Amino acid sequence: MTKLKVGVAGAGVFGNYHAQKAAASARADLMGIFDVDLARAEKLAETFGTKGYSDYAEFLKVCDAVVIAVPATWHESLARQAIEAHCHVLVEKPLALSGVAARDLADEAAARGRILQVGHQERFVANAMGVLAIPEVPLLVESVRSGPAAPGGRAGDVSVIWDLMIHDLDLAAMMLGREFTGVEAAGRRVHSSHIDEAEAVFTYADGGKAKLRASRAAELRERTMRVVYPSGEIDIDFLTRKLKNTTPYEVRVDIAAELPDPLGAADEGFYAACLGLARSPVPAHGTVAAVAMAQAAEAAVLAGVR
Repeated sequence: MTKLKVGVAGAGVFGNYHAQKAAASARADLMGIFDVDLARAEKLAETFGTKGYSDYAEFLKVCDAVVIAVPATWHESLARQAIEAHCHVLVEKPLALSGVAARDLADEAAARGRILQVGHQERFVANAMGVLAIPEVPLLVESVRSGPAAPGGRAGDVSVIWDLMIHDLDLAAMMLGREFTGVEAAGRRVHSSHIDEAEAVFTYADGGKAKLRASRAAELRERTMRVVYPSGEIDIDFLTRKLKNTTPYEVRVDIAAELPDPLGAADEGFYAACLGLARSPVPAHGTVAAVAMAQAAEAAVLAGVR
């Protein structure tokens, strides 16, 4: 196989982005767009000269690989159906809404010899910056990711933990380890029926901590990360591109030349893995920890919300 038959599930904003990547790739043929709203699927499909589907089973029949860009509550179901239809799968984050389900999906894909990749594009950014190459285990990881509500209520089917904090949960798991020993969390509803602002503190057996805050109800955007190591610390403001680094390791904030398109890099990495040309850059088993952390944080928040 020299080209991959790719379908995109979801005709929203991110489905459009992924369809653009598949249509432009030398390694992929865009076979169709699936959406529960057939008119919506056909409208996006027409843009790329392909077919729209509202029958998921029929859609899967024409695909070697599927990119799932639908609301998070449907990720597990659509990914499972695609794997059972012997398709490779790239699913936007989160992989599932429970650690057990995420691990089960990863195990099922591995058992069937299918690639299951998760859309944690922030890993590509952190890797290009040099953050993930630092050999020391952090003493502390602090992250803030906040901004106004998304237009049209995007991602309103889940809390801000699954919507925004999941990015930093994944990075914290990459840096601190996958097994946390405790979590304390608080949050509140603002404009949806789910938690729109949340703070969580995870502790680890070696004394490390992850302190994460996320909001989709803030007036201004804020995206920062502070990581404290035995040898020093790094402070990054991703919006202003300001960096303070007292560690002996190189960290960069200007990565535009090296990584101009994180989403495109993730999709191309997926295509290459499906074709047997490389390993998946974000394999599913390596993302289960972030799902487990999100589940624990959500439970802790809801336990304190009346």
